Amino acid sequence: MSSNRVCPQALQATEEWCETVAKSCPPKDRPWYHVLVHGSVHSTYVAEQNLEPDDSADPIKQPMLEHFFSKFDNGKYVRSDPVN
Repeated sequence: MSSNRVCPQALQATEEWCETVAKSCPPKDRPWYHVLVHGSVHSTYVAEQNLEPDDSADPIKQPMLEHFFSKFDNGKYVRSDPVN
């Protein structure tokens, strides 16, 4: 079955996986994001089109936070290594 959708290369998923599991695979020009799951040790990939803002300003509970962020300040996480 041909499709104009593509799964993120980071997932290295097959087209069959996209067709049967990830029915919301975004178009080629839309990114996916690595997301830390609140209250879990897991992380997942989420298509940009499926992201929703969290306006609560509450910290999340996730053990991998320290790998990416140095602190939680004024409702926002501060990256451990700022991007240039």
